[in-house]
Amino acid sequence: MRRRRIFTLGGATVALGLAGVVAGSTVTQASPQHTDRVLTLQPARVTSATVLPRTVRAPAGLPAIRTAANKCGFVNAVPYDRYKGLPPFTTASARRPFIVKMFTTQGLIVWSAFTDAAPCTTFSFRFLAQHGFYNGTHCHRLVTKGIFVLQCGDPTGTGSGAPGYKFNDENLKGATYPAGMVAMANAGPNTNGSQFFFNTEANPLLAPNYTPFGFVIQGMSVLRKIAAAGDDSQNGPGDGFPHLNVTFKKVQIVFLR
Repeated sequence: MRRRRIFTLGGATVALGLAGVVAGSTVTQASPQHTDRVLTLQPARVTSATVLPRTVRAPAGLPAIRTAANKCGFVNAVPYDRYKGLPPFTTASARRPFIVKMFTTQGLIVWSAFTDAAPCTTFSFRFLAQHGFYNGTHCHRLVTKGIFVLQCGDPTGTGSGAPGYKFNDENLKGATYPAGMVAMANAGPNTNGSQFFFNTEANPLLAPNYTPFGFVIQGMSVLRKIAAAGDDSQNGPGDGFPHLNVTFKKVQIVFLR
C-alpha cells in the first residue's frame, strides 16, 4: 500500500514524500482513498545496487500488529523495509541527550536531538541509526517552491519506504519550522516511521503537524548547497529528486553524557 506525506500550507496542501506529486499553493487535499503517483527516479541514478530490498509483509513469526507497552505507541506496520524490530523504549534511556553526525556525499550535517521535547521520536531515530538503518540510503526529495525541505529516511529511495512500525506524534503544540529544523514526515496523525525532512529555509506556512525533533548545529551550508543545485522537477516545478545526490555514508549517534 502506498503511503502519503502531506504538508499543509495554510488552507492548501502540498503532497510531499511517500507518494505526493505536486508542490504549490493551489493544490487541494486528496481524499484518503486517492493514490498519488510515487516519485520515480531515473534509472541512471538508481540501480539495483542503490535501491535496497523491500519486505512488504511481516517477517516470519512476527505478529501483524504488536503494540509496545509505552506512551509512544510503537506498533508494527507494513512495509517492513530493513526491519530492525520495535524500538525498546524506556523513559530513562530516552532522556539521554545526543547529537547526530550524518556523513553524506555532500558533506557533514550535525544536529542536536530534542530528547526532552520529543523522546519517542528521538529514541526511534537513535534506534534505527544505531542499527545501521540509514547507512547507504539517500534523500529522495527536494522541494524548493512553496515549502523548502529536503526529505530523507526512506530505505527504498522511492518515497514509499518505512521501517516496519509507526508511532505517535509529539511536540506539536506551537511547532514552527525555521531553517535547520529537523522534523518527521508522516501519512497523517500518529503515522511516523523513518522518513524525516530538513528545513533548508524557514517554512512559516507549514502547519504544525510534523514532529520537530532536532536542529542543525553544523552543515547548513551543505543543505543550502543541495537546495541551490535544485531538483529534476519530476513531481512538478521545484519538486523532485535533488540534482546533487545526498547519500548517507554513515549516521553516527554521539551521546553527550
